[in-house]
Amino acid sequence: MSFVEKLRGELIDIVEWVDDGGHTLVWRFPRYHNEIKNGARLIVRPGQLAIFVRRGKVADIFGPGHHRLATKNLPVLSTLEGWTHGFNSPFKAEVYFVATRQITGLKWGTPNPVIVRDADFGPIRLRAFGAYTLKASDPRSLLEELVGTDSEFDADEINVLLRAIINNCFADVIAGAAIPIADIASNYGELSERLRREVISRVDDEYGLDIPQLYIVNISLPEEVEKAIDSRSSMGIVGDLDRFMKYQVGSSMPAAAENPAGGLAAAGVGLGMGMSYAGTMMPRGPAAAPVEASGAPAWYIGEEGRTVGPFTPRQMADDIASGRITADTLVWTAGMAAWIAAARAPTLALLFRATPPPLPPA
Repeated sequence: MSFVEKLRGELIDIVEWVDDGGHTLVWRFPRYHNEIKNGARLIVRPGQLAIFVRRGKVADIFGPGHHRLATKNLPVLSTLEGWTHGFNSPFKAEVYFVATRQITGLKWGTPNPVIVRDADFGPIRLRAFGAYTLKASDPRSLLEELVGTDSEFDADEINVLLRAIINNCFADVIAGAAIPIADIASNYGELSERLRREVISRVDDEYGLDIPQLYIVNISLPEEVEKAIDSRSSMGIVGDLDRFMKYQVGSSMPAAAENPAGGLAAAGVGLGMGMSYAGTMMPRGPAAAPVEASGAPAWYIGEEGRTVGPFTPRQMADDIASGRITADTLVWTAGMAAWIAAARAPTLALLFRATPPPLPPA
């Protein structure tokens, strides 16, 4: 320290802290040999406390406001020094300013996955991250347990410790919550508050700190578990599988109508799987009739881009004889992998051989 600075310290004594960092928890006021003049002014701004320390012992504590440092408002320090009738200038003491406002912008996250057991998926690995705020709730404990003789103590210096405590508490909270994995996202608020209370219980008395706010921003699941949840969601959206299959069959009809031959043939596999549902959904042609009780197979035909049916074997024979069903008409019945031309179906091919071709128009 230069001679001018030393002289200025001897002549002017205003003790204050202008915090422009935002993350400083404790700051020690720099004094030449810690000498403070009798009658000096102490300025404590909102969100601060000033603590006087003498010979390693916490003495007087001042809240926000303007204070004149004299014997009457330094009772503890006066007792420690034995000043019964006032003290001479200067006197020695360390002055620590403690930020009592909330320090924001602090983040936490699980460096390694936390393994929990879920009723639906069994043991799974979870990762989580979030944000929290920090505040000094007991400046005396904070000064004694963490700061010591440091001239400046930032939130970053304790952030590593707090993240470890939060991660440890997160594992306990998520395991004890017994919330299904699929419902975790809808319970972030409740889990965040549980986690905050658990963390506070471990840092308030020991370190004199408070966590006014703590949030879980995201809990991520392994990729395979997310896919399984997506599959279950899809099944839930589908709901009634019977209605869903009918809808799928109906949705394929407009495309097939644009290309009756190729469209129906290309969609044969999908339509074949859904034809057991189509009878109650698709419009029937004029020759459609219930399937005979004898157990004979039901037939469907592609007619003008529509699926028409079901028809009994007798009705199919009549339509072949009348010319409604030609050798190229696409047909399908249970057990067939795809739609085929009627002449290629073994049971119908015999009917074409036995049926004379229709007479040409006169």
